[in-house]
Amino acid sequence: MAAGMTKTALVRHLAEKLELTNKQVAGFLDMLAETAVKETKKVGVFVIPGLGRLVKAERKARMGRNPQTGEAIKIKAKTVVKFRVAKAAKDAIAPVRK
Repeated sequence: MAAGMTKTALVRHLAEKLELTNKQVAGFLDMLAETAVKETKKVGVFVIPGLGRLVKAERKARMGRNPQTGEAIKIKAKTVVKFRVAKAAKDAIAPVRK
């Protein structure tokens, strides 16, 4: 499987396309990530138009199994973060076959 684009490659690509410096683009990406984390933590959702949304979700406590012994174990309730891909992005990447 091919490796994805690194942060450095992304910064260079955006800087070239937008005619900005690498430092400006890197600062923007860092600020976007920081804002996404703060908003998701505070509000519970952060939307990146055209790409998707970060959503904070609560998982209930449940019973699970230890895969080595088969013994039933209790899994505590916890908060998780999910990324939901926007329909436009999903359709562009993996169009529905008819």
